[in-house]
Amino acid sequence: MIWHLIAAVFAGLAGAGIGLLLRTLSGKRLPKWIVPVFGGLGMLGYQIQVEYSWFEHKKAQLPETAMVISSDTSTAVWRPWTFAFPMTTKFSVVDRDNIVARDIEGTPVVEFILYQFERHHTDILIMQPYVLNCASRELVPLEGIGGEAEIGELRRLRETSPLLTTVCGLSNA
Repeated sequence: MIWHLIAAVFAGLAGAGIGLLLRTLSGKRLPKWIVPVFGGLGMLGYQIQVEYSWFEHKKAQLPETAMVISSDTSTAVWRPWTFAFPMTTKFSVVDRDNIVARDIEGTPVVEFILYQFERHHTDILIMQPYVLNCASRELVPLEGIGGEAEIGELRRLRETSPLLTTVCGLSNA
């Protein structure tokens, strides 16, 4: 977090330097306020670039065996440009190496860990192990890795769910 603050300050200084250079090249015909405006635009531009590149940066840090299942975009009033160009603030990942397929009484069942990344003032990672019945599309969270199934949290996935098609498709491969 401190590195982003330092980088934003330097982006502001660079923007202010460009504004000062433009004012000097114009023979001081440009108003004095152009320097702090360019400084502010430099800081704002840096912050926008960091926020929009967050998803691609996080994806690049994942192992090759990780597959992005879904991603969500959001908008915010204090970021008015997100209404025109929503930014990715959350995504879910499954690691192919952590998928364990079993056949219980003729029913394909898959155990896996779902990783959910969220962008806030600090990044949040939520790891949740699940069991998925590929035939009935029932998804049940587990209490920790190899723990008991939380039957009260059972939910049925849609047939077109990216999680269902990816996890069950990988377990058959």
